[in-house]
Formats: sequence, C-alpha cells, structure tokens
Amino acid sequence: MDKEKYLVDSVEALERKINDVRKAQERFSTYSQEQVDAIFKAAATAANKARLSLAKDAVAETGMGVVEDKVIKNNYASEYIYNAYKDTITCGVVEEDAAAGIVRVAEPIGVVAAVIPTTNPTSTAIFKCLISLKTRNGIIISPHPRAKKSTIDAAKIILDAAVKAGAPEDIIAWIDVPSLDMTNTLMKEADIILATGGPGMVKAAYSSGKPALGVGAGNTPAIIDESADIVLAVNSVIHSKTFDNGMICASEQSVHVPSSIYEQVKKEFLYRGCYFLKPDELDKVRKTIIINGSLNAKIVGQSAYKIAKLSGVDVPESSKILIGEVQSVELSEEFAHEKLSPVLAMYKFDTIEEAFDNAEQLIADGGYGHTASIYINELTRKDVLDEFMERMKTCRIVVNTPSSQGGIGDIYNFRLAPSLTLGCGSWGGNSIYENVGVKHLLNIKTVAKRRNNMLWFRAPEKVYMKQGCLSVALDELGSVMNKKKAFIVTDGFLYANGYTAAVEKKLDEMGIMHTTFSDVAPDPTLGCAKMGAKMMESFKPDVIIAVGGGSPMDAAKIMWVLYEHPEVDFEDMAMRFMDIRKRVYTFPHMGDKAYFIAIPTSAGTGSEVTPFAVITDENSGIKYPLADYELLPDMAIVDADMMMDAPKGLTSASGIDAVSHALEAYASIMATDYTDSLAIGALKVLFEYLPKAYESAVTGVPNKEAREKMANAATMAGMAFANAFLGVMHSMAHKLGAYHHIPHGVANALMMNEVLMFNAKEAPTKMGTFSQYDHPHTLRRYAQIAEALGVTGNDDSEKLQGLLDRITALKTEIGIMPTIRDYVKDEEAFLTTLDEMSEQAFDDQCTGANPRYPLISEIKQMYLNAYYGEHKDV
Repeated sequence: MDKEKYLVDSVEALERKINDVRKAQERFSTYSQEQVDAIFKAAATAANKARLSLAKDAVAETGMGVVEDKVIKNNYASEYIYNAYKDTITCGVVEEDAAAGIVRVAEPIGVVAAVIPTTNPTSTAIFKCLISLKTRNGIIISPHPRAKKSTIDAAKIILDAAVKAGAPEDIIAWIDVPSLDMTNTLMKEADIILATGGPGMVKAAYSSGKPALGVGAGNTPAIIDESADIVLAVNSVIHSKTFDNGMICASEQSVHVPSSIYEQVKKEFLYRGCYFLKPDELDKVRKTIIINGSLNAKIVGQSAYKIAKLSGVDVPESSKILIGEVQSVELSEEFAHEKLSPVLAMYKFDTIEEAFDNAEQLIADGGYGHTASIYINELTRKDVLDEFMERMKTCRIVVNTPSSQGGIGDIYNFRLAPSLTLGCGSWGGNSIYENVGVKHLLNIKTVAKRRNNMLWFRAPEKVYMKQGCLSVALDELGSVMNKKKAFIVTDGFLYANGYTAAVEKKLDEMGIMHTTFSDVAPDPTLGCAKMGAKMMESFKPDVIIAVGGGSPMDAAKIMWVLYEHPEVDFEDMAMRFMDIRKRVYTFPHMGDKAYFIAIPTSAGTGSEVTPFAVITDENSGIKYPLADYELLPDMAIVDADMMMDAPKGLTSASGIDAVSHALEAYASIMATDYTDSLAIGALKVLFEYLPKAYESAVTGVPNKEAREKMANAATMAGMAFANAFLGVMHSMAHKLGAYHHIPHGVANALMMNEVLMFNAKEAPTKMGTFSQYDHPHTLRRYAQIAEALGVTGNDDSEKLQGLLDRITALKTEIGIMPTIRDYVKDEEAFLTTLDEMSEQAFDDQCTGANPRYPLISEIKQMYLNAYYGEHKDV
C-alpha cells in the first residue's frame, strides 16, 4: 500500500478515515460480481489460514475463552460464511421477471460501522468484514478497548488479502484507540451499523439516528421433555455450554427437567463431569456471578473451576459446568440471568405447562427474541413441540440441538443460515428477526430441527485384486481406453529392484510408450512433485501409473494435479477444512489429461483407494495431509505378487499403518455402516496375517496366503478411512514423522495405545462436532472391535484393555519398540520440538474427525506418555 497510513486516535482522525473509506467504497461500488467474488474468496482464505494465531491472540489479550474453541469460531467465520454466500449474487441485477416487468438490482449501502465485542474479538471481525466485502460496502471497525489488538490484527489480515486481490486500499479501516466518543461519532456518520456488544452499546446504536442491525441479550432456556433422549440432551447441553467457556449468546442458561426423569438427567450430568453446587456453595456462587443486579465481568468466559475459586468454592479442576438447582425464575434469583460462562441453572417441573411458564418468564426478563431450546421426541410429542413453538417469543427455536452451535446455523441444521450476529426481531428491540442477512419488517420464527447431513461412500471406479491380476488389469489401457503414453512414478529402490518391470513389459506388449520417474524419496517433498510434473509436461502422458507404497502414490497424485492444473496454489490445497463439502478452496477437476492408476507394493498405506496425499514442504519442513476426492485414483490394482519380497521393516511399518487406518475409521465421528464393515473385516485379517507376513519376511520363506490377505486388508482399511476419515493418531504421527524422521506406520504404532485410551473416555473434555455424533461412545466402539477379535471381558472397559493388550502383543511380534524414546534418543531434541508438534498436530486435517476433540495440552501429554512409556491420564 503506497498511501500514507495514520493512527485513528482522535475524532478528527476518525472523520478523515471515514472520508477515506467512503471514497474507497464509491470506487468499490462499481466492481463487477467477478471482481467482488475474487476479493471475497481471498479474504476468506486469509482469515481461515490465520485462525489459530488469531485465537491465541484473542485469549492472551482478553483472558477469556478457550483457544481451541476460538479456532473453531474463526474457522467458522471464514469457511461457513464463504460457503453460504459464495454463489450469492450481490452486484447488479439479482432477479428479473420479464412477464411481470420486475427487475431487482443490488446496490451497496455505503459505509458500515462495526462494533466488535470483547467476547468474540476476531471471529466477529472476520464475519463482518467478509459480509461487507461481499456486498461492496466499506467497513470501519470499532474494537472493544480490551480486545483492540486481536480485533485489529484480524481486520489487517483481511484488508491485506482483499487489497492484494484488487480491492481499494481503504475499504476496511478501524479505530486504533477506541473510546465511547469515537464509537458514537462513527455510528452517527456511517450509513448502517452492525452492533454486537452489551445492551448499552446496542441501545446506543439504535439511538444514533442511522439504520442499525443489532442483537439482543440471550437467556436461553432448554427444556428436556420426558420423551427426550437423555444422553443426547445432556451431552448436547454440555457441548454447547462449555464451548468457549459459554460466551456464545445462544448458549443455554437454564435447563428444565421433569420430576419423572430428574434424577436420571442429574446422574448423566455428573457422569459427564459437571458439578452440582451444594446449598451453601450455591449462595457463594450467587454472590459472585451477579453483583448489584449486573453480570460480574470477572466470570465471563472463565472456566467452571476458576469461577468456583472466585466464589470460595472447592470443586475438581476438571469440572465442566457449575450447576445450581434453583426454583425461582424471578430476577432476584441470580441463576435466572444470562451468565456468559459455564454456569447453569437447573429447574424441576411436574407439568410441561409449568416448564413453559418458567421458560416464558426467563425469556421475557432477559432473552426476548433470541433463542429457545427443547429436547423431545418430535414424532410422538408433536403436540407439545407445536405448543412450545407457539409460546416461545424467540426467533430461533432449536430442537434436539446444542444451542450455541445450533443457533449460529449451518452445523446442526444446514438450512439455518450461518452467522455470528443473531437478530432478535421486535421482541428483542432489533430491526431483524434472523441470523444477520436481509432486513425484514416481519418477525418470522425459524424452527431448526436437528438432522444428520448426507454421508457418502466413494472408491476408485475400478479396483482389481487377486495375485497375478496386474497384467490382465493393464489390458484395459490398450483394448478399452486406447492409451498412448504412460508415465510411471516410483522410488529408486523399487525401480532398481525391478518392481516396475512387469508394468513396463506389459506396456511394451501393448505398444504404449512409457517413461519412469524414480526419484521419489520417503516423505516426498513438494519440490519432488514439481520435478515430476515438469517431466510430465514434456512427455505429455495420457495415463499415470504410481507403483510403490504411500510415498510414490502420494507424490504421483500431487504431480497429477500440477500436470493438469499448473496454476494451483499448494497452500490453498493444504488448507484445513471442517467439512469437505464447505471448504473455501475447491480442488480442480482431475482426469482431463491423464487417467490415474495406483499399484501398491506394500500392504498398508491404502493410498491406492483414498483421496489423500501427504506431502512435505521442504522449505518449512511441515508435513501436509491433502484431502479431496479429485485425488482418488481411477483404477487400483492390488496384486500380491508386487508385495511378496517386502522386507521385514516395510512389512511391519505398513502393516501396523493399516491397523491404524481401520481403528481410526471405526472410531471416526463420520463412520458409517459401509466403512464399519470394511474396518472390522480388515482388522480381523490384519491381526491374523500380519505376524505371518512378518515371519515370512524374517525367514525369507514366502507365505503367499499371508501376503495376499494383507494386500486385501490394507486396501479394505484404505476404503474405510477414505470415507470415514482419520483422527488424532494420524495427526500426531504426521508431526512425529516430520520432526523426528520416524516411519509413518511406526509413528502411528507409537501413539496407538495412548490415543485409544484418550478417545475411550466417557466424559471427555470435549467431544467431536458432527451432526450424527450425539454423545461420547467410543469406548463401546472399541469394545466392538475387541469382540470381533475374540477378546472377552466383563464390561467394555475390560474389553478395551484386552484390545490394548492385543495391540501391544502385535507390535512386539512384528518388531516395533514400545516408546518414542526407543527411536528418538535425544530427549532434549524431542522436548524442544514438543510444543510445535502439539500445536501442529492439533491443526492437522485429520484431527477434525476424531471422536474426542483434543486440546493442545492433551496432545502434548499424549506425546509425553508415548515418549517415556509412562501413562498419565489425559
């Protein structure tokens, strides 16, 4: 940016900045939809990439919330908002009815004044900047004084990306030294106000004389009907109420439970790690959370343990929520207020009418127009649900859904628009009734019922298997496809030892020209892929044949992308997503230039049937797992003849890698009946035949049956995780391998037992977020695996222990040492990289499908446990 910058630290400087933004907006208003969309995408991409650093800055600056949850907020504010509006027409003609003579034209409003709260300083800034850019408005941000640095940093990141993509330089601005006078000046001189903050700030926005989109306070009541699924209801409330330490305005503030199931609900809360306050403790917490009728700012966004400590109450440090069993819903009862923290009121009722009366009172006193929640059997108790919908004066009614994540939209019901500014209609004194978007004069209720989103099962178009099938399968290249040029990708060892000879011979027989790239090293680099792509561009193949283990297949996939689409940006391809269908970056269509065939030479990677590729940036040393179904091979040829001579180290590492694939696919929050069958089937074969294949490698005596069984099991496990995805075991293994050069399969083996124990906790710190995953139940899933393997026990915990013993025995049998320390002797080197590994493992793509959502500190402890071989509970 060439223009001189200046601090906005006075009213005079602010007026000058408003003038600059207005001029920039006037220019921006002439942009085409194509220009705006490119800017919108660039800004969303930049914000998404900065999600972790911004989250850390926000917590460090404000002292509120949870870093890992703010990562989700920042990710959501960029990815979900981009996905929701990327195809929305916001420039020029948006609707035309020639017969009726109607034309609707979109025009920007002008300059937006955006008031940002201290509770969500970065995610709200991202959200407001993105929707302003999409609509060709300029925006000036007024940050909260206690969160100005992190808010401004978020705005700077988006501005830099927008300008680089072609936006005017001053299209986004901010107040550097915020004050009440500055904010009032901004609101009076802007064209529209997006106000998020306390009641006083929102009232000031509506009193400014300019159109304002503000939000009301939330005091969400959650009714658990006697027909509800108690486990789902309680765990949904915990999932919501602990999210960012309860700072989402839609978060539940009270639960209302019928006397008939009260003790069951209480028992479930206790089981999942919540703390019920005793009578004397209740009074102490009352005096802490509300002072002189107002919320005590010191408790906002703090942990349950810290709030209890402030109150002089001794609770376990692991306590998730402080629950007060109270009776009154009057404002004189402190627990009846909005608390913006993991503090929850719990009421007992005898009739549903009593519950509805109490909920109405709580909403009237502190949450008019915001959100109401109910857990109920919507089929058998439709009449009760209908009455609830009718009586609640709120613009969001969420059913069987965590209200924090449900209210903001698009996670538990994809038809509810995603937003971080939730309108409350005229009931809450707002100009809009919905998640911020289009203004309406009516109050319209939105009823969002929890639904499981569509899942899928995708595999290569053709998968050929059976010992000796290679030659027959390759016949199709000539007889069916009429291919002319084949590019073979392999590594130096395989090429030197004749593993490509059978492929080359068959290609010669069919008259297909071929050349071979054999410079793929273990942990292939982006530089290697670029070198191969350059050779492809010269040779111009119409078929690519990857021969080898994971490294050649992964390298070949990246070469394929770079060959067909040399314009792609690697960092964009590596961008993490929460939902593969909603990602900011869209992979280009593959297969227009070349057909892709994968021929595995090791039984383990599964890459021949997966949409994944792991590549290392040689400049940064970071190992990136890429994921997109465009990377799925067109044909997989699983011929055990290619694996007969695999050495013992490869047999061991690749075999245990296949075990890890099946274990993580079965435990994944995205597992289905289709993937379950493949994962269980693969594990039964792997536990039986991996030791036999390893023994064959040790003795040098071929075991054709074991090799073929292993080949099939590895591919089955690959198809399972290709669709269910992986988990934190692989996230940690990726970083362990990258930092300390441990083979990938061995790295998985070293983390395997720790991850299984971590995931099996019935009351984890946090659980994974996916619509079909309604409560922690991974212990039962692991017990099912144990049962399939013939492990017995009196309960699921004993079966898990039996499974862990079987895994330990298997690793010993195939020569894998027990601890990381056995492979990384330099303790200081390991500890020096521990924090970086833990943070990068948390942000690894595989982490998202893990059934237990890990904190960075928990990942760190698992690494330490695995290093020293001394288990400490996580």
